[in-house]
Amino acid sequence: MDRLWYLTEEACQRAEQAAHDLDQRHDDYLEVEHERRVSRGRFRTLAERVRATGAPYGAHTLAYRADGDLLLVRHEGVDMWVLPGGQQEGEESFREAAERELAEEAGVEARYDGLGLLTRVQVRHADHELWGVMPVFAAEATGEPSVADPDGEISEARWFSDLPADTRDRADLLAWRERRFSE
Repeated sequence: MDRLWYLTEEACQRAEQAAHDLDQRHDDYLEVEHERRVSRGRFRTLAERVRATGAPYGAHTLAYRADGDLLLVRHEGVDMWVLPGGQQEGEESFREAAERELAEEAGVEARYDGLGLLTRVQVRHADHELWGVMPVFAAEATGEPSVADPDGEISEARWFSDLPADTRDRADLLAWRERRFSE
């Protein structure tokens, strides 16, 4: 029997639990879906993460200012502007991980509102597929960003009124901002 299949089954069960828990704790968030095709080694890594937490890419923060500007960080590993965020450490909740990552990657003060986006990430390799959640918490933030990333992946953090073309999940962020600031 293919052990990767078994890992995938366990991961999908954990993702279901994480999605249910997030849905029970939060309301009025935007749901989106993304698909990633990855190598076998990367698939195994992501499956192990999802089995452990329900999330392949951790938790993130959609930090905004009252004028609608959004905070993005430059991730050198993917060569794109992204939301601050990352994997949980120890027994951290998704929100605690998002808060810690925001402090490390952007160094701004924020007041969290709740869940802004809940992304369902489909991960595929050959005949294997799994899914996990990527919770993105909304937070009104103040101050000018300063990077103190211990991993060295983040080179810059900035506020944007117009999101750069090379922003990961740009359409999702614009849809969230439109929804948030049209109320």
